[in-house]
Amino acid sequence: MNEKSNLSKDSLTRRDFVKTSALVAGGILTTMSAEAGAFVAGDDVIKVALIGCGGRGTGAAVQALKTKQNVRLVAMADAFKDRLDDSFSNIQKSFPNQKDRIAVPDGNKFVGFDGYKKAIALADVVILATPPGFRPMHFEEAVKAGKHIFMEKPVAVDMPGIRKVLEMAEVAKQKKLNVVVGLQRHYQTNYRELMKRIQDGAIGEITSAQVYWNNDGVWVNERQPNQTEMEYQMRNWYYFNWLCGDHIVEQHIHNIDVVNWAKNAYPVRAQGMGGRQVRNGKQFGEIYDHHFVEYEYADGTIMNSQCRHIPGTMSRVSEFLQGTKGKATTNGSTTIMDLKGNKVWEYRGKDDPDPYQQEHTELFEAIAKGEFKFSDAENGAKSTMTAIMGRLATYSGQVINWDEALKSDINLMPKEFSWSALPLVLPDANGLYPIAVPGKTKVI
Repeated sequence: MNEKSNLSKDSLTRRDFVKTSALVAGGILTTMSAEAGAFVAGDDVIKVALIGCGGRGTGAAVQALKTKQNVRLVAMADAFKDRLDDSFSNIQKSFPNQKDRIAVPDGNKFVGFDGYKKAIALADVVILATPPGFRPMHFEEAVKAGKHIFMEKPVAVDMPGIRKVLEMAEVAKQKKLNVVVGLQRHYQTNYRELMKRIQDGAIGEITSAQVYWNNDGVWVNERQPNQTEMEYQMRNWYYFNWLCGDHIVEQHIHNIDVVNWAKNAYPVRAQGMGGRQVRNGKQFGEIYDHHFVEYEYADGTIMNSQCRHIPGTMSRVSEFLQGTKGKATTNGSTTIMDLKGNKVWEYRGKDDPDPYQQEHTELFEAIAKGEFKFSDAENGAKSTMTAIMGRLATYSGQVINWDEALKSDINLMPKEFSWSALPLVLPDANGLYPIAVPGKTKVI
């Protein structure tokens, strides 16, 4: 896990990092590829392996199986047997009359930290949906094995992970492997229509943006008797940075990514503040309950970012963009207004496809046709890095510069993976985990 990437840190400047973003940020590259269609080999069955059998992984597998192609689930892997079993049962219930689509014998159900390798080897397409800390090494394995990939966001939790995903993204493109990342707004009709207009100049040059993911928060899994520390943290993964990256990375990445998409650019620096004001019990691990980050792009555009997990407070998940000719919002409805506030365009589509389903619909259609069409990993890494920069800024209280952050060697992942191994962050005698303190905590 700590092996250094072959991608030289010193060679990674922001200019290098964003120069190919024009095609990637939209999620679409198109060409024909013999390798991309090599799975056919006289058989139209597309074999799928699910890596990570929680709710999102189960949902992604169902969505893959609902596509028009002859998709068959042939292997599953998870660290926990109970999650794998529950997932398998729920997938079967989704296809009561099509059980031939679910061909996973017991010998193809892999439990433990290394099972992903065996599952990946059996498939044409892999779905990567474990907690995001594992994403870089699972992505690397899938790319090296020559598989098409759907992977959930975010794609890493630290900078060594970002560099690994970037390295493998280039290899995937060379191999013409389709890669879709679960930033589903890129596959959502109203966002696609809005971005066409923004990038055609409907609001002029973007000068500022505000993005929000404010709500009550998510689930908590309490510590159970006889759990090792590794098992507890993995069961309660949302609250540990080596697994989740904090909620600014795990959830708020969606909103941050929208502005990167609209700008076709990524911030050069970030500064902000955050903390644990309400959600501060031991069950909440080490993450903050609120973040506020000011991101600055190279042209001076400022993106103000809010995310909060505090019950009883205002809920808002949306984006606002201000331009020299007007403004755009996704709050309530997807609209463009002129500088006087007059509505000049509103998305009025009906019966639009579910964007979570659309990701898979388009991916498997391309695979079946032998097309190399999707190369999302690079943008997924860039938007993940943007969110991580926000966490580094709030944890440290410092200005975080893109180039400096990208070179960081701080690795959050455990040195080994077993149920008896210890994660790097451990509780004190009272069961409380160390919390970042702005002005004191080193993040780079």
